[in-house]
Amino acid sequence: MAGLLNRIKSFMRGPRGRQMTTKARTMAKDPRNRERARQAVTKFRRKR
Repeated sequence: MAGLLNRIKSFMRGPRGRQMTTKARTMAKDPRNRERARQAVTKFRRKR
């Protein structure tokens, strides 16, 4: 498991990982995407 976490950490520190992080942050600022995420969490909680 430690090997997997190290691979993830190294990926996120690289240029592609930073690009994905930036894209995720900009998408998270969009109110429509926030509402979709909130609905998905609510739907997931109801099924459990």
